[in-house]
Amino acid sequence: MSTQDDLFHPVVELPEPVRQARYDRLVGLDDVKLRLRKEAMLLATPDRLQAWAATHHPGSELAALDLFTDRAPLFVFAGDVGSGKSALAESFGCDLADQLDLPVLLYRLKLSTRGSGLVGEMTTLIGDAFTHLKAQAAARTGDRARRVLVFVVDEADALVQSREAQQMHHEDRAGVDAFLAGVDSLAGAGLPVLVVLCTNRPGTLDPAVMRRAATTFTFTRPATEQRRALLTGALQGLGLRPDTIEKLVELTGPNGSRAGFTSSDITQRLVPAAVLDAFPDRSVRDERLLTIAAELTPSPVFAEQN
Repeated sequence: MSTQDDLFHPVVELPEPVRQARYDRLVGLDDVKLRLRKEAMLLATPDRLQAWAATHHPGSELAALDLFTDRAPLFVFAGDVGSGKSALAESFGCDLADQLDLPVLLYRLKLSTRGSGLVGEMTTLIGDAFTHLKAQAAARTGDRARRVLVFVVDEADALVQSREAQQMHHEDRAGVDAFLAGVDSLAGAGLPVLVVLCTNRPGTLDPAVMRRAATTFTFTRPATEQRRALLTGALQGLGLRPDTIEKLVELTGPNGSRAGFTSSDITQRLVPAAVLDAFPDRSVRDERLLTIAAELTPSPVFAEQN
């Protein structure tokens, strides 16, 4: 059987400062964060739903609870490049740990898990990944050291592409089957394991994967209010005029056929470019910042190809 190091990047225990800061910087996603928190809490600790029913609907047999019994603990994060989906996938465990008062272990699948193409290799590696996660979760269930496991698969379209694709290799189809089997083995098992698939190309994912998802979260480029919040937070302390922020909100928005800036365009390109432009001899200046924003080209929209 493959080892943990073969299958996953180094495991991170949450909360931890770097990912907590990353989670806090994801502004404008309050609705997504709240829905994700509720879904994750119920899937990781299903007994909380029974406790809620006993408190708020005492003495009643709630048919709605039966619908939650066999839900797969699977989320799909779909959206454009730089929209924050991967950052949220790797950091929402910080919030979950606070809500549940339990540690959360972040497991990130290595893309090398797809194997080298040998017959049966990909199937074995994916099966080993789920076996490892279930063993780790089961070993801690019921004791005070219980932990929640969050299993993140980035660029998921490379792993669970639709089996209907004509060019798909038999080994890849078998890998999708193995992934589905792994997710099915978690449904209704009561194990504190959450699986998150991140993709820029939701249309290429196998339909059976999409059907199993408890929720699909769609991430878009930031709208006006979200851009304002991102810019205000990222530029805090630089002494910029309020009208400069408003001009930046406009400059970073869509313009004709040109798409607006992604969240990472603002936080990883625009703001660092302004700081580097001023460093080391002067402060960040309003007019110079506006010039940089006007000259910066937003990331192109990812064109999904089936």
